Parts: sequence; structure tokens; C-alpha cells
Amino acid sequence: MRYSPEALQAFVEAAALGSFSAAARKLRKSQSTISAAIANLEADLGVTLFDRQARQPILTEAGRKVLGHVQEILAASERLDQLSIRLADKVEPRLTIVFSDMHQLNPDNRVMQLFEQRYQDIELECMIAEAGDVLNLLQSGRAHLGMLAAQPGYPPDVAATRLAAQAQMGIFVASSHPLAQLAQPTQAHLVGHRQLYLNTYTDSVNKPQGRVWSAPDYLMLLEMTEEGFGWAELPHGLVRQYGHGQLTELKLRGWPRPIAVDVAWSKLTPPGPAGLWLLDRLLESS
Repeated sequence: MRYSPEALQAFVEAAALGSFSAAARKLRKSQSTISAAIANLEADLGVTLFDRQARQPILTEAGRKVLGHVQEILAASERLDQLSIRLADKVEPRLTIVFSDMHQLNPDNRVMQLFEQRYQDIELECMIAEAGDVLNLLQSGRAHLGMLAAQPGYPPDVAATRLAAQAQMGIFVASSHPLAQLAQPTQAHLVGHRQLYLNTYTDSVNKPQGRVWSAPDYLMLLEMTEEGFGWAELPHGLVRQYGHGQLTELKLRGWPRPIAVDVAWSKLTPPGPAGLWLLDRLLESS
């Protein structure tokens, strides 16, 4: 490659984070290393990528045009790395997967059974997390694969692909809750009762205000809903499997709602052959 992969990665991270120092922390490099890498890339390209006059570096017009091409180069490099891992078949000794309560593995498929048969000696760790918590686990290197509700965008160091199957989200209350007795509940009715909402450990936006309780995962929300503490948005699959027949779905306009689900992984610490094999099977079975 004519251009240093490290310089390309430094450029993408600095553009995404809006700071050379933040890019340095993300890539675990010194700020001077990041600055030098980007300066060398600018010299190689013969253009200025960042306007450094402001407090924080700002992409120039040339920088914005170059960014898309650099992202394509890194994506192609990542695909090549994945191919080399598959061909080498040097199986990782340990694999950590983060599952989402939004996506329940179909009991009729044999993905995990096939995985167990193929990789009997691997240490497999399964975790449950949602949204930003999944991304945090991937970016920190704590997990190798993660499933989560599709995000509008991902950090430059995280790759994601869409599962074909969607999750169905509905609004549920305990069957004894006053809202369950309404023939035609509306959003206005919900306002008068406590909302139970998903609140991940990482910073979340648009948090509801007022009478609210929260939990970091949907299973805990389901349990709180069963106790009659309020209404909650819950995945249909989770309610079917763990709802014990104690919940009522409110038939509000626009509900239930389909939610796309992605599988994501870190580009910096990608999964090995076992993780990539499982990724392929999940995509095939979804």
C-alpha cells in the first residue's frame, strides 16, 4: 500500500472524533505520533486535510473528499484481513459474544449446536447488553462479536452487518395494570403512568423525563413490567419466552414496530476463525 495504514487509520479517527488527542487515546498512541502520521499523509497526498487554525482541527474541503476514499481503502483492507484469518484457520482459544434481548436465537436452528461440534475446545463466553454498551464492549476488546439494534452510524473502528430477521417491539403492561383494561389506549393514556425504559451504562440520549424507572437490559424491564410498576417497550421474542403469560400488549397506533438488528465487531481486534464462522452462520440463519 502506498500510504501507511496507520496514517489512514489516524486520519479517519481524527476526522470522526474531531481531535488529534482523542484519536491518539483511541488508538493508544501519543498525540505527536498521530499528528506526524497525518502530516505525512498530507505530504504524500499533496493536500491539506485539516484546518488547524481553530481550537480543534476541522476537515478541509479536500479532507472531506479524501475521507470517503480512505474509508473504502480501510474497508477493503479489513475484508482482506478477514479472508486471511479464514484461510489460516488459526482458531482463537476464547470467544466472547454479546447477545441482545432483541434477537432471540431461533430454537429451530442449530447454529450454536454446530458451533459446539466444530469448536469443542474453545472457551465461549456469552454476555447480554444493549446499544452503546455493546459498542463499548467491542471497542474495549472485552468482546469479539455483538448483536444490537441497528444504529444510525458506527464509530470508525467498529464494523457491522445487518441480520435479515428483524425484532418486533411492542408496548406491554402487566395484565392487572390499569392500562390493560382500556379497550383503545392512546399515547395520552401512557403519559399518566410510569414508563420503564432501557437505560444503558454508556451515555444515552433522549432519556424520558417524569415518572420513569429504568434498567440496563430488557429482561430486567420485563420483570419490572410483570410486577406492575409501569409500561415498557419490549421485544416480542423475549415476552414470548419469559413473559409467563402475565403481560398484555397495548394496541396503540404505530405499534408493534419492526427494529433492524446488526451484528458488529471491532476492526482493531477482529474475531478469529471461530468468530467469523459463527458470524457467517448467523447471517445465513437470520
